Amino acid sequence: MEQIRENIRALQSLAGPLPAFLIDDAQDDPHELFLEWFQTAIDNGVHEPHSMTLSTIDPDGTPDARVLILKDVDDKGWYFASSSESNKGKQMETNPSVALTFYWSLIGRQVRIRGQAVPMGQELSAKDFLNRGIIARAIALIGKQSAVLDDRYRFDEALKEQMNLLRDNPDIVSPSWTLYRVDASVVEFWQGNKDRKHVRLRYRRNGNRWNKELLWT
Repeated sequence: MEQIRENIRALQSLAGPLPAFLIDDAQDDPHELFLEWFQTAIDNGVHEPHSMTLSTIDPDGTPDARVLILKDVDDKGWYFASSSESNKGKQMETNPSVALTFYWSLIGRQVRIRGQAVPMGQELSAKDFLNRGIIARAIALIGKQSAVLDDRYRFDEALKEQMNLLRDNPDIVSPSWTLYRVDASVVEFWQGNKDRKHVRLRYRRNGNRWNKELLWT
């Protein structure tokens, strides 16, 4: 165990090579800059660049976080999907304030997004659900996310049951499945530097416009 701890302390970070962040060329809308950075992540071989951390708040004020998949981005916000009956779904119903975090280590870039999670309605949620693979849909239809599982055999049996249901009824949709959009109020772009001369650019929403602010690292 001590050797593992020493290995942790010895690990390097931001070794590079890392891309430059020319803030004078940054777009006026953060979603456009995000898409540019996302493409850079793809071009540099970042594995699963659409994975992101969603942070929510429990009713007692305790933060919670987990990794999800980004579904889409446009000038209105960032999209993801989940069951409204899951822990995160219940947390967002009580307190829609959320944060998204992307970190692409190969290029030393991080994007932080803060805003409100807004359900997109039944039609768009159903469309997202039907675009999922059959196993993912079957698991969602089980409807027991985060509940205690006393025997793995019960999961396998429940999955088999829902798989059979979907084969007979391929258009069935989980009533709790929800597509959410994060309406951002703050978006921050962080470019790491091996000499620790990091660059941080923050966008703050001001009505229908965005104000850009360069931050100390």
